[in-house]
Amino acid sequence: MDIQNRLPASFLMNYRCTLLFLALVLAGCSASTDAEPTADLPVLKGCFVTDTRTINVSLELVATPQERRKGLMGRESLGASSGMLFEYQQSQSPDHGFWMYQTLIPLDIAYLDEKGSIGSIRQMVPCTSRDGSRCPSYPSGVAFISAVEMNAGFFEANGIGLGDTLKLEKQDCKPR
Repeated sequence: MDIQNRLPASFLMNYRCTLLFLALVLAGCSASTDAEPTADLPVLKGCFVTDTRTINVSLELVATPQERRKGLMGRESLGASSGMLFEYQQSQSPDHGFWMYQTLIPLDIAYLDEKGSIGSIRQMVPCTSRDGSRCPSYPSGVAFISAVEMNAGFFEANGIGLGDTLKLEKQDCKPR
């Protein structure tokens, strides 16, 4: 026997309205994928320092496991000098890395040591699979305590490479 024949019509109407309402709410939640920082994350000003110049950046700070898991998932764009800083309480191993599951924009990632020095830079491409286990991982190849994701090509375009450093907030942003 069909379930619709056993339930009152008013219950089915309320059930359908509830499902429609939830679908609209979820659609509204997923629409917040613009270049603006996530409202509940702190934004730090900083700079990458090379031998010859400094490059100012604005970084959303993620420090909890939940924030790190979400990262830039669902975002459709990122400002030219904007990125995301992933901080850890303890050093991560060289085989620890990031993935691009549900991340829509290509990114570069710099893995940093305790002094903010870049030990590794990787290019990451969006993963189109709906199955996260089919998305590649981008291991650091070096021990790191933080990582910075920026738009693809950012580090190369700005002459930022291995050994260059990230300075945050009130640290000196003068070239070395």
